[in-house]
Amino acid sequence: MALTVYLSGEIHTDWREQIMEGAARNGLDIEFVAPVTDHAASDAAGDHLGAESDGFWRDHKSSKVNAIRTKTLIQNSDVVVVRFGDKYKQWNAAFDAGYCAAMSKPYITLHAKDIIHPLKEVDAMALARA
Repeated sequence: MALTVYLSGEIHTDWREQIMEGAARNGLDIEFVAPVTDHAASDAAGDHLGAESDGFWRDHKSSKVNAIRTKTLIQNSDVVVVRFGDKYKQWNAAFDAGYCAAMSKPYITLHAKDIIHPLKEVDAMALARA
């Protein structure tokens, strides 16, 4: 049975590649999908809708375009893996986990031990934490 897995979360390490390589190495039938992981491309996602002189409105438009992709990919996934890094606050990852919880979409969280406490509610709804 093929699974579709959405890889949500931090974009500053190669954790996605490690998971995909491990799945391939073990012969798992998984299609991986993810958000736009190029920071500049993500910030520019709404630029095709017209130029903005104010950074707030550029961010607003790009976040809406990115949300279309994220929402669709999460809805169409069988499971979501949400990775919280230690370098930046991952508000988008927490939002994705909350969205999964609200939809009863199975998700797994990945994060360091030192942020267990701030993520206790997110972890409580997850089917697994690593």
